[in-house]
Amino acid sequence: MKKIMGSEADLIDQMCTPSDAVCDAVAALDGDIMVLGAAGKMGPTLCEILVRAGARRVIAVSRFSNAEQRTYLRHLGVETIAADLLEKGALDSLPDAPYVYQMAGFKFGATGNEDTTWAMNSWLPGEVVRRYKDARIVYVSSGNVYAYTSAKGTGADEDAAVEPVGEYAQSRLGGERLAQYWARVQGTPLAVVRLFYATELRYGIIHDLAWKVWNGDPIDLTMGYVNQIWQGDANAYLCRLFPLCAHPPAIVNMTGLEVLSTRTLAEELGVLLGQEPNFVNCEAEDALLGDTRRLVSALGPPEVGVEQMLEWTADWVKAGGKSLGKPTKYESRSGRF
Repeated sequence: MKKIMGSEADLIDQMCTPSDAVCDAVAALDGDIMVLGAAGKMGPTLCEILVRAGARRVIAVSRFSNAEQRTYLRHLGVETIAADLLEKGALDSLPDAPYVYQMAGFKFGATGNEDTTWAMNSWLPGEVVRRYKDARIVYVSSGNVYAYTSAKGTGADEDAAVEPVGEYAQSRLGGERLAQYWARVQGTPLAVVRLFYATELRYGIIHDLAWKVWNGDPIDLTMGYVNQIWQGDANAYLCRLFPLCAHPPAIVNMTGLEVLSTRTLAEELGVLLGQEPNFVNCEAEDALLGDTRRLVSALGPPEVGVEQMLEWTADWVKAGGKSLGKPTKYESRSGRF
């Protein structure tokens, strides 16, 4: 495993180099793979690892407002289709595929755009399952659907209460319910993935904390505990998830194994960066946390640990590395993003 990320190319190579397990899983897929919402935070690297793992045909669908991103995917051999999936007839105009990732969603800017938030996060997932009734579908939802749990525990497991806070989280639960409805009435094999904050060097909670430490910005400790999974590990899991699609639908949490203290993360980053963190407020007794033991039991643990993430991120920040400019807003306890 590389100890230093000197460039975006190094970062992407680390996240997109498939393991033997990923290559075996992709080799077992006997048809085309459709990635809906392919230009989001995880979509491009998911497409790339699928191609590198030997996928026979990957079709990426997005609005592709960033033309360079579309060009990059085409250069990899990914077929791209520009489409606004909320437009009438857009889904029905897409080609059939036996394997579908539903990655499309709306979070950043959800506050003030509530109608779009509900359309993307609630209406669209159900329509995807309706359209691809004969496919195996991996639907990436959000861990935000859960109620907050005690920081002294292991987080919410898949059978825990869902009590989403705020309209973004509520819309995510709405999407799950509509997807589950269509899966039930059609017999569509579906896996609902409740993802908790994947992180990489340009985005994520560790990224946010590192830049706040580096710049001397205040770090609100109220949401004092988090989970983190390296985006490369999240993508590797997604590549291996189609066999878990089931009817009735399977629900799987996806995150790291540890409950992490944001105070401790910031302090460790402070040592690596040579800066003293500036803390405000105190830790609440509960937080948005997920228990991922079901996934780990099925597919094994993530490969990249938190100490490696911290080291890579500190080196990246000191070198002035690129940021996607999308704060996670993980510290929000109101559900407003």
